[in-house]
Amino acid sequence: MKLILIAAISQNNVIGNKGRMPWHSKEEFGHFKEKTIGFPVLMGKNTFNSLGKPLIGRLNIVITSHPELFSQFEDVKCFFNISDALFFCNNGNFEKVFIIGGRRLFEEMMPIADEMMLSRMRFDADGDTFFPEMNFNDWNEVSKEEFNDFEFVTYTKKK
Repeated sequence: MKLILIAAISQNNVIGNKGRMPWHSKEEFGHFKEKTIGFPVLMGKNTFNSLGKPLIGRLNIVITSHPELFSQFEDVKCFFNISDALFFCNNGNFEKVFIIGGRRLFEEMMPIADEMMLSRMRFDADGDTFFPEMNFNDWNEVSKEEFNDFEFVTYTKKK
């Protein structure tokens, strides 16, 4: 199973503002969907709440201390901690699992992630949540694609 961090990041490293995405880019949302469709997406409860509903065509895995809050949704699995969620994913024989946020989950998963896919937006944004610092010595840039609103960069973990 390949663990992949995927995030949209402003030029000043903002990923959120007051529990919401601080911009709307149809182009980036479509690209995110294209990359993640058919694969599980792992997130914290605040990220799920910012979405408002499960992402269609993907198993939504939520880390939360209150799983009862998500029982109304199909295609949502809840776990109290990352270890239990990863155990479930490993036993599910998934080819890929995408970690989609928030900051704390990105921080915790970065050391064990195999890949990182970053949509680097072409603007600064106001926000209170930032993508964690990454040590570029740990990662190889393997591809870069240009879009109108963003640059999409894929990294793999150095061995």
